[in-house]
Amino acid sequence: MNDFPDDLERRCPRLGSPVRFGYCRLLAADGRVCPKILDCWWERFDVAALMRRSLSEEDFASLAEGRPPNKVASLIDLIRQARDRHRR
Repeated sequence: MNDFPDDLERRCPRLGSPVRFGYCRLLAADGRVCPKILDCWWERFDVAALMRRSLSEEDFASLAEGRPPNKVASLIDLIRQARDRHRR
């Protein structure tokens, strides 16, 4: 059974068009949620409680801080991972 209201729809402030909750919940290819999910959905249902139950403590804390991942740090991490794969 799916506990997520993935079919609920609202206007996305980032895209400027309607999106479903399922899109926000699985935004990135790596399955991470949109960093604005708490800001956008809190009026429709208790999105914080739902995300707290479905994410690890660390991921929820990061989401609750409301800051998107640092792009420079992410790029450095991706470069490091690629370098490590190449050395094998």
